[in-house]
Amino acid sequence: MQRLAREHVRSILDEQEKMNYELEVKRKDLDAWNRQLNKREALTERERQKLDEEKQMSTTRNTSLEMASMEQRKADENVLRLVEEQKKEKQEALNKVLQLERQLDAKQKLEMEIEELTGKLQVMRHLGDEDDDAVQNKIKEMNEELQQKQDEMSSLEDLNQALIIKERQSNDELQEARKVLISGLTDMQFSSRAHIGIKRMGDIEMKPFHAACKGKYPVSVAEMKSSELCTLWQEKLRKPEWHPFKVIQTEDGNHEQIIDENDEELKTLREEWGNDVYEAVGTALKEMNEYNPSGNYVISELWNYKENRKATLKEVISHILKSLKTLKRKRT
Repeated sequence: MQRLAREHVRSILDEQEKMNYELEVKRKDLDAWNRQLNKREALTERERQKLDEEKQMSTTRNTSLEMASMEQRKADENVLRLVEEQKKEKQEALNKVLQLERQLDAKQKLEMEIEELTGKLQVMRHLGDEDDDAVQNKIKEMNEELQQKQDEMSSLEDLNQALIIKERQSNDELQEARKVLISGLTDMQFSSRAHIGIKRMGDIEMKPFHAACKGKYPVSVAEMKSSELCTLWQEKLRKPEWHPFKVIQTEDGNHEQIIDENDEELKTLREEWGNDVYEAVGTALKEMNEYNPSGNYVISELWNYKENRKATLKEVISHILKSLKTLKRKRT
């Protein structure tokens, strides 16, 4: 009985140990599973936050795109309106020119008729008999006709003066439109390869000075020296007492101002720094003399770099429209 009791106790102990072992395994499995669940929960929370951030970024991006699209539409509408206004103004200016030409022809014709009538009247007065009623009636008719022609001439002159005033107003409006476009283009970012842009008339180009200084100074100081030299000549251009120009008569009999190549300062500049630097200064001199001879300061102008001339309003507006369409495609 004791042996059976010991065996029974031993089996119970073995069974208990086995159960403890299984419980420990289960506990470890549960701990591992719990850690895995916690890890998955953390990953899920991170993914949820990431998804929320992406949604917020998407919403912000969509809002920005909508605002950009609205601004784009407004800009397109403004530019199109400006294009239509410019077309209308151009047509009106052309009509004014044609009308002025017709009025000039009519004025010249009236002047000839008045001169002819005046001559005939003088002849009639010298040759006619004062007692001849027919001659007197003819003189009276010619005087009336002459007065009528003179009245027509006066009306034409008044109309011509009114058209000239209106043309000046239209020209002022066009100049104001150019100023607005210059201001707008200055704030816009365009590719360096764009052939329409803003040119500072009277501003000396730095590149020839830099190239000339690289040939005379070390690379470390060439840029500083070229900047100093260019600034020196830019200041010289602003001095009203220095006006290296001379007047010549062209083949058609008109007079024209050209740069005086015998000017001592320009001659010294060419001898010391070369022809490219001389040409850069000469170009700036001609631009300043053409665009702002009294103020002697740099002004901005719409410029066609491809053809090296002043850009027309049509070219500038077409360039803006093309750039806006390209920018719109990039945004979408």
